[in-house]
Amino acid sequence: MVTTLRDVARAAGVSPATASRALTHPELVAPGRRVLVERAAAALDYRPNRAARELASGRTGNLAVVVPDIANPFFAGLVKGVQARARELGCGVFVADADDDPRLEAELVAQVGAQADGTILASPRMSDDEVARLPDDRPFVLVNRRHDAHASVVVDNTDGMRQAVRHLHALGHRRIGFAGGPAGSWSDARRRDGLEVAAHGLHRLEVVDLGAFPATTGGGTAAADVVAAAGVTAVLAHNDLVALALLDRLRTRGVRIPEDVSVVGHDDTVAVLGSPRLTTVAVPLARLGRAAVDRLLDDDPGPDVPLPVELVVRASTAPTTAPTTAPTREALS
Repeated sequence: MVTTLRDVARAAGVSPATASRALTHPELVAPGRRVLVERAAAALDYRPNRAARELASGRTGNLAVVVPDIANPFFAGLVKGVQARARELGCGVFVADADDDPRLEAELVAQVGAQADGTILASPRMSDDEVARLPDDRPFVLVNRRHDAHASVVVDNTDGMRQAVRHLHALGHRRIGFAGGPAGSWSDARRRDGLEVAAHGLHRLEVVDLGAFPATTGGGTAAADVVAAAGVTAVLAHNDLVALALLDRLRTRGVRIPEDVSVVGHDDTVAVLGSPRLTTVAVPLARLGRAAVDRLLDDDPGPDVPLPVELVVRASTAPTTAPTTAPTREALS
């Protein structure tokens, strides 16, 4: 197992930031602490990676993060994780908002990336061909997207869907709707795959594809009208924003939540802001951001192992009152 700066800090009894300074700017650290860090690093055979050395001694000392929409709480939480990890390593962070425009994403990667020693691109809206054409002269990491040409950090979308579907099935739901995210969304495609895996073998379960919707409250409002016509007893939404707006719209139409329809969100960003509070698949956003920084600064990041997610059960899901004699499950189209 590779020794990390955090391992050295723990062994020396100091913070990661102090350990980083002791190894890169020893003149800034008290002699006693510096000796503790140096001894711990030697004992653990710690070898700083090349990119981290360049950042600490080097070039700009900054990292760039490009997100589709900083107003989306998912990306706000991700950026906080990036900033926390970068701060420990003595790095600054530039954040750029692409306004959900794939053309602007490429421009920002070139513009902001030129002022930084590495770039984190979160949930890019670009096609695979466009991602492949991005400059690779500096370290580059994708978040919430995989591509053969770049390192990446993702979460276990398949297991998230498995947990959510099995929860609803255990509550007696046999006709479940999926309100998907934007067409072309990488994570949405992975969740659709996960639904197929999750539903396989569950007795008399039908999963209804309700369509693709913007990952916003407007998308949730639109999805609610489709839900009302679909005759489902539960809905899985692309994210919490969609789920909360869907929930609110259904209630204005006289649908009781969760007595008539159970609702499950994704990400656990704003799930406690609505009423009833939202059952959701919690994504470890801070850990995702920190992992992106570590992969960005690692010369040999190794395979991308998906980060675990966890279903958090709250008041928006409950046992169904509908008969559990739905037709045999149909595959998502």
